[in-house]
Amino acid sequence: MHPAAIPSGTELPSVRTALPGPLGRSLVDALADHECPGLTARRRRRAEATGASHDPVVWTAARGANVADVDGNVYVDLTAGFGAALIGHTHPRVVAAVRAQSERMLHALGDVYPSDVKVALERRLAAMAPWPARVILGLSGADAVEAGLKTARLHTKRAGVLAFEGAYHGLSYGAVAACGYREAFRVPFAGQLNPAVRFAPYPSRAGEMSASLRSVDVVLAAGDIGAVLVEPVLGRGGVVVPPAGFLAALGERAAAAGAALVVDEIYTGLHRTGPRFRSVAEGCAPDVICLGKALGGGVPVSACLIREDVARAWGESVGEAIHTSTFLGNPLACAAAMAALDVIDAPETRADIARASATLARVLGATGLTVTAVGLLAAVRLGAPGRAIGVMRALLERGYVALPGGADADALTLTPPCCVTDAQLEGFGAALREVVAG
Repeated sequence: MHPAAIPSGTELPSVRTALPGPLGRSLVDALADHECPGLTARRRRRAEATGASHDPVVWTAARGANVADVDGNVYVDLTAGFGAALIGHTHPRVVAAVRAQSERMLHALGDVYPSDVKVALERRLAAMAPWPARVILGLSGADAVEAGLKTARLHTKRAGVLAFEGAYHGLSYGAVAACGYREAFRVPFAGQLNPAVRFAPYPSRAGEMSASLRSVDVVLAAGDIGAVLVEPVLGRGGVVVPPAGFLAALGERAAAAGAALVVDEIYTGLHRTGPRFRSVAEGCAPDVICLGKALGGGVPVSACLIREDVARAWGESVGEAIHTSTFLGNPLACAAAMAALDVIDAPETRADIARASATLARVLGATGLTVTAVGLLAAVRLGAPGRAIGVMRALLERGYVALPGGADADALTLTPPCCVTDAQLEGFGAALREVVAG
């Protein structure tokens, strides 16, 4: 590792080499030699689309809102590692919890002989839910969605799923079948996916709400839908915020049709967009809430919270569990989640989220671009398909990490950690203005 590669967390960018630098290029070459070509080919397509290299930089250290690459360049991460580092990279309380847990037990026996820390986390998550709840843990957001879909199938005895255009729930088989973000994600695997998934348009403004709900009514009228799966705000789909009242109306329709409402709060939950559960704050009554990303403070863990009466559909375990995995309830992940929740629930963290959200909104507003922002989930509309890819690279060269959003890559998406400083956000705003000005 480069001797100057461990950042403080509050630094402004320092980019001293071409991207990637010499060591980074050698590692990217090794990546191309050994990683599945379905991943490395993406960089070639991007280069062809923009006329510039899009080989990645290789991270080696991260702290707070900073990451550093193997060549010693320091960046401000406005993605928080796909949203996982809401409280900042390598938060000291999470690190301490993982270290302490690692010294006494790395692994337990899942659903057979669970760890004490798994019991503690499930008790805490159940207490957080808006109703008496049961919990299924996982390692990824997609795991939580899979558990939610299985729950709906058991509860309703119906195979059908209603999902939304533009929505992203992960790429495991149950989740990708309901992925309205891109049809291309589903097509190669279509023969192995649930054929009973239907899609409705996701409304982005009040004038679209009636048409969306009419589509929902048509799908539900068929009587075969067991799960209605929805994001309170489209995340990867470009930060699309539905009109007020949409989620509540959707929940009412799902209940009337006897379908379970599965709400994907993996991006929006745990206060990133303000409330602990955005769907509940919007007047929605979900049957299942899926959590992930920020839950582990950077360590892989997710949770499916299930309303008590709905969870009864799983029945009592009579031996081998019908939904489990080797690392379900992993002690390290559970310890990290307990520490992360301590930080997330602290008043000072809520204050940091409010401060950073206000600064982000002000900085983005000053660009003159069209912006959608809900707390620390924001998108900058760039007006042309694919433009976000070039803007993302130009920002990286100035030391700011952001991601393209929307199926057409026409938006820049931002999910910064709550510890990002005002100076870091101001610097990003200046860099963005420079990039879009050409």
